[in-house]
Amino acid sequence: MVNTAALPTPTAVPQTIKHTLAVLVEDEAGVLTRIAGLFARRGFNIESLAVGPTENPGISRITMVVPGDEQVIEQLTKQLYKLINVIKVNDLTYVPCVERELMLLKVNATSLNRAEIIDLAQIFRARVVDVSEDSLTLEVVGDPGKMVAIVQVLSRFGLREVARTGKIALPRESGVNTEYLKSLERKL
Repeated sequence: MVNTAALPTPTAVPQTIKHTLAVLVEDEAGVLTRIAGLFARRGFNIESLAVGPTENPGISRITMVVPGDEQVIEQLTKQLYKLINVIKVNDLTYVPCVERELMLLKVNATSLNRAEIIDLAQIFRARVVDVSEDSLTLEVVGDPGKMVAIVQVLSRFGLREVARTGKIALPRESGVNTEYLKSLERKL
């Protein structure tokens, strides 16, 4: 018989998930360095990072994927707002969004398996962007799950190189949560 009084009581462990943050910043030299420095000083990891101009001249959008629980993300958001050039911080994690990434994938390809690789690429709507005697380079655009899936499928041929952009995301104006709809389809 185990003495349960001697066992430590379980404490609620905050759940760490990957948060997608969209940060609007002024186009000023060193803004990205200050944001990266903030993350480094606090010991936060950035898993994905994409930066580009917005529809407004002089303003850029930084989209980053950061692992953490709700408290960590709340603290990080407060710290970001303290930086001078930060205009707005949006946590898009629970907001219906359109999310995309771009990946270039170089795969070993022989004359014997080239057609099979091209057929598999077509299933994922990937485009062949370079061909050599012993490899194919594919361009894949889609949500992060699609990137993982095509890498899994093509890894048996031998992956030579993979280059991925960071995730970019915008909220859906329609408010339709496609992830919710996908989960309903899986249940049917």
